[in-house]
Amino acid sequence: MTTVVPTSEEDPVLSVVRFTAELSWADAGPEVSEPQVNRLCVEAQQCMIDGRWLELASLMLTSVDLIFSKASEKDLECILTVVCNLVKKPENPDQVHEMADYISSKVAQQTHDKPALRVKILFNLYNLLENPYCRFVVYMKALNVAVSGKVTEHVIPSLKNVDSFLREWNLGVKDQRELFLTISNVLKENKSYVKDSFKFLTRYLATFSGEDAHDMNEAKEEAVQAIVDFVKAPDMFQCDLLDMPAVAQLANDANHALVYQLLKIFLTQRLDAYLDFQAANSSLLKSYGLVHEDCIDKMKLLSLVDLASSESGQVPYSLIKDTLQIDGDEVESWVVKAITARLIDCKIDQMNEIVIVRRGTERVFGLHQWEILRTKLATWRTNIANVISSVQANKITEDGTQGMQGLMIR
Repeated sequence: MTTVVPTSEEDPVLSVVRFTAELSWADAGPEVSEPQVNRLCVEAQQCMIDGRWLELASLMLTSVDLIFSKASEKDLECILTVVCNLVKKPENPDQVHEMADYISSKVAQQTHDKPALRVKILFNLYNLLENPYCRFVVYMKALNVAVSGKVTEHVIPSLKNVDSFLREWNLGVKDQRELFLTISNVLKENKSYVKDSFKFLTRYLATFSGEDAHDMNEAKEEAVQAIVDFVKAPDMFQCDLLDMPAVAQLANDANHALVYQLLKIFLTQRLDAYLDFQAANSSLLKSYGLVHEDCIDKMKLLSLVDLASSESGQVPYSLIKDTLQIDGDEVESWVVKAITARLIDCKIDQMNEIVIVRRGTERVFGLHQWEILRTKLATWRTNIANVISSVQANKITEDGTQGMQGLMIR
C-alpha cells in the first residue's frame, strides 16, 4: 500500500525549509546556494514521505539562531508555528515527547535574542500538546526563557493556574521542586510579587522531609535565601520555616547556623534578643543585605505581637515601653502600626494606659498553636451545645405553659 504525502511547493513545511535554507546560504552566491537549497528540500520531502518527523524538525531548526537574527518577527512566528505543528504528526507518544523536548530546547537557546517571542512560541507549542508531562517540560522551558531574557511579565499571568496545572501534570516530587523554585525565581524579578516569590520558595522547601538527607543538602542555599527574604520583608510577620527539615538542618551547619538562629529570634523571641545577636554578628547581617534599622522596626512589631498573645488580653503601656525600648509617648504610635499591619485587634485605654487585646497574630503556627485552636474549638462546641440545650428546655417549658393556659380557658 502506497502512502501519498503532498509535497508540492505550496506545502507550508517545504516553504519553510526553502525559506530558511535560502536565508542560511544567502551569502554564498547562487552557484553554491541553489544546489544546497534544492538538496535540503529533497531531504525534507523524503522525511515527510518516510514519517521521520523528528529528523524533519531537526532539519528545519539546524540554523535556528541564524533565523532568529535575520528573519523578521512576523516571519519567525510563522516559521516556528509550522515547526511546532509537527508534534501533531507522530502517533507514538514517546516520539511526540522527544520532538517537543527537541523543539522547545532549540527555541529556548540564546534567550537574550527576542526572548518575548520565544516565550510566545513555547506557549503555542504547549497548547498543541496533549500529553501532560510534555506540557510540563515545555512550560518549564518558557519559565526559564522568561527569567534569563528578563521578560517575566509574559509568564506571570499563567502562574495563577499553577495549582490546576499540578493536578493535570501529576508530577513527582523532584519535578515539583524544580517547578516551585523556578516560579519563585520568576516572581523575584518583579518587586510587586515578593510575597508570592517567598510563598513558592517555601513550597519548594516544604517538599523535603527528614529522610531526604542528600537532597536536603542541595537545598541549603535556598533555605538561607528564604530566611533572609523573610527577615528583610517589612510586611511579612508569619511563616512556617522554622520546623521545615530543609531549614532546620541549618541549625547544625557550621556555615549557616547563625542564620537559623536569626530566624529563631524573629519567630520566637523579642527585641532584646535581636539586639544582642546584632551586636555580636553585625558583619553577618550586612553580608546578607540586611539593614539593622529595618530589622529593629520589624522586631518591635513582632515583640508587640508577642506581648499581645502572652499577657492575658491586657498589656500595660509600661511593659510595651520597656520591651520595645521606646519612649512613653511612642507607645500608642507603635500600637497603631501593629493595628494597621493587621497584627493585632485591640482597643487603647488611654485613661488606664493599657492596651486591651482581642486578637493577635501568631508568628509561628505549629503543633502548639494547633493544640490551642483545638482547645478553643472544643470549648466553643461545648458552649454552643449548652445554648442549644437551654433554648430547647425553654421551648418545652413555654409550650407546656401555653398548653396549661389552653386547658384553663376551656
